[in-house]
Amino acid sequence: MEAGENRQTDEDRTTPGAVVLAEDVEHGHGVVRTLSGRLSVAREYRPVAPTLPFSPAQLARIDEALTLSSRSTGLDFSVYLGDLGADSRATAESLHAAGGGRAPESVLLAVSPGQRRVEIVTGKESSRRVSDRGCNLAVMSMIASFKEGDLTGGLVSGLRMLSDQAGRRQDAP
Repeated sequence: MEAGENRQTDEDRTTPGAVVLAEDVEHGHGVVRTLSGRLSVAREYRPVAPTLPFSPAQLARIDEALTLSSRSTGLDFSVYLGDLGADSRATAESLHAAGGGRAPESVLLAVSPGQRRVEIVTGKESSRRVSDRGCNLAVMSMIASFKEGDLTGGLVSGLRMLSDQAGRRQDAP
């Protein structure tokens, strides 16, 4: 490890219904922001310039979209924002798999703005309700918003499209 480089990990870094930020300068480390507001270390990191990707209002919009998507469908939706490395698909799949026992019912939206990459990973059960075509349409919608500089709107739109495709949870009236 280089001088000044920190390395920390957390077992539950892909908590369902979480917005995962690769770096959070406010707290000086990579974190997972769960819906409950709990902060925990997300991954190995290096300090970055002091700008946060979302305002508190934007985080609230994303949290609301995650909550509504998960409640209405019965699936676990999560968002990862950060560098996905050279093999973005493999990284996204490993983040999804880290969800443990709920991974089969999970949907992960992994976005790397710096790399201009978007990956959607579904589990065995969630893939039955969210088709590849639906994922592609959600990605195209997200990219359209991202090109306009609206990261929050793109994520919210993608979550809504995927939850609409998945439909209501099976035990809902």
